[in-house]
Amino acid sequence: MIESGFITPIQRMETIGELKKNQSVEQEGGSLFSDIFNNAVHDVKETEANLEQQQYLLATGQIDDAHTVPIAASEAQMAVDMLVQLRNKALESYNELMRINL
Repeated sequence: MIESGFITPIQRMETIGELKKNQSVEQEGGSLFSDIFNNAVHDVKETEANLEQQQYLLATGQIDDAHTVPIAASEAQMAVDMLVQLRNKALESYNELMRINL
């Protein structure tokens, strides 16, 4: 995201272990899992909305620096790629669990 003409640095995502340590209330395992996906979906929606806003500003001539549109497009694409990779890993894990013979 761009704030006041500066690009904010990419923040490192917390690992599942760090997420568990940071939570003050004990949660069920499924809740933590769904929170990760909810955050990823929220990021996709947020970056897509930002891209649409930047495209609108460029189309109406209200933007001074045209480089913000490709940056917003890259952010949106990276958010989608992250969500797709999370989905793929979840499906791989599920399929691996289904192959386990108990």
